[in-house]
Parts: sequence; C-alpha cells; structure tokens
Amino acid sequence: MNDKIKNLVTLAAKSGNLVSGDETCMNSLKNGAIHLLILAEDASENTKKKFMDKASYRDVPIRIWKDKNELGSIIGKDSRTIVGIIDPGFAEKILSMF
Repeated sequence: MNDKIKNLVTLAAKSGNLVSGDETCMNSLKNGAIHLLILAEDASENTKKKFMDKASYRDVPIRIWKDKNELGSIIGKDSRTIVGIIDPGFAEKILSMF
C-alpha cells in the first residue's frame, strides 16, 4: 500500500476523522456519516458482503486494504477489519491515491 495513503489514514485517525470496527462503521454508514470505507482483504466473506452491500446501497466508495493487522497498525490499534473515513476532504484525497 502506498505510504502516502497510510499517512493520510493515520492523520485521519489522529484528527478524529475516522471510525473503526464493524459495529461503529455500520452505524456511521447507516447514518450517512461515512464518505469512504476501507475493508481488510482478509475479512470474512460475510463481513465483506455485509459492507459491500450497504456501501453500494448508500453510494459510498469502498477500497480493499492488504490485511487486518496492517490496517489496525496504521491507525494505532489492534487489528481492524474495517475503517470509515468521515471527513469528505480526507475521503476524496485518499480515493485519488488508490
């Protein structure tokens, strides 16, 4: 994964513009707060389907990240299956780099 993307995701987390974890991301997605989802490639098929379907329904872009451990490490947490970018500026910039 591109170091610039990693840095932006880290900055989004530190500035409070990112949510993580299945339940938090799903609730934020349902509330229209998320502008970009980043899903770990090694997430379960059920989790992938659940978030892909909801993101498609809500017209929220979703991108795939290498794995849960790296995704968690980038935001300073334990492994994370999914993170959501809640700031439209961060989301747009990250999307432009994928």
